[in-house]
Amino acid sequence: MINAGIVGLGWWGRTLVEAVSGQSDTMRFVAGATRTVTSDVERFAGEHDFALKESYDDLLADPNVDAVVLATPHSMHVKQAVAAAARGKHIFCEKPFALTRAGAEEAVDAVRRAGVTLGLGYNRRWHPEMIALRERIASGDLGVVLHIEATMTFPNALFLKPEAWRANREETPCGGLTPMGVHAVDGMIDLCGEVEEVYCQSFRRAVEVDADDTTSILFRMKDGMSGYLGTMTATGGGFSFQVYGSKGFVRLEGMTHVAGAPSEERRTRLFGNCIFKPAKGPAEMWQAEPCDVSRAALESFALAAQGEQPFLIPTDEMIHGAAVTEAIIKSAASHQVTKVS
Repeated sequence: MINAGIVGLGWWGRTLVEAVSGQSDTMRFVAGATRTVTSDVERFAGEHDFALKESYDDLLADPNVDAVVLATPHSMHVKQAVAAAARGKHIFCEKPFALTRAGAEEAVDAVRRAGVTLGLGYNRRWHPEMIALRERIASGDLGVVLHIEATMTFPNALFLKPEAWRANREETPCGGLTPMGVHAVDGMIDLCGEVEEVYCQSFRRAVEVDADDTTSILFRMKDGMSGYLGTMTATGGGFSFQVYGSKGFVRLEGMTHVAGAPSEERRTRLFGNCIFKPAKGPAEMWQAEPCDVSRAALESFALAAQGEQPFLIPTDEMIHGAAVTEAIIKSAASHQVTKVS
């Protein structure tokens, strides 16, 4: 059993606690730290039986804490990961891991020197439908992969207050890229390998805060296939992920992490309608089974921290994902095709 400390107790930090609280044999939360402690935060900590620390440093100093789970603003991840590694704590970091390749490399280097485990919260990798799609591609059932694409939407930015960190362009560049689009980018890397170049356009249409709400990105993968990702933060919540091959395509549909939805729904019902349409013959359609991908990702991390198995996402893919994010942000600013470093 891994004793973990949760860092950041916003709506997603609480969702991570709820994923394993009283339900996991491999991880439990024993401590927490957050920038603003309210009566609601104190109530939540009491309900889930973990102690609130006065600061992140206090949490790292607790010998009973084996690992930290970072559900904090993106710009804090690298510094917090390096600090945790220096104290010998295993680290599970919410996405995006870092906003630059250099930041990701700094954190990974610190983790390697310390000999601790690094996990990353691209939880869709653990969903049975993504696992099945990965196997279908590897087996050749889709033939030559031509194109991969995703659309991810939610209404959350319509309700952001100007002082919220997610309303800060420095924290959430390119609108829906960092809160949700990076999940799809990780899926592309997982299924199709490294990204060679990107082109992004991103702008604000409807939200009142100073943040983009409409973003579209074109990809060219090193292995030759193309890709597309669209994110919108000011419309109904939805998710689609498709891979097109010379023998047919697979389309997965579902939802995104919509703030305000029940925790169980956010964790277990990200995938719904599924279809395989072969180049010849009738389509196959089915419904994805509910799966708590947040619990699956955290428990996989806990097992890796105990030396029982490698974590599913290799650190070189974590670094490459950060490099792709950096290239997307640069492309949006320059209005030019940008190579991934």
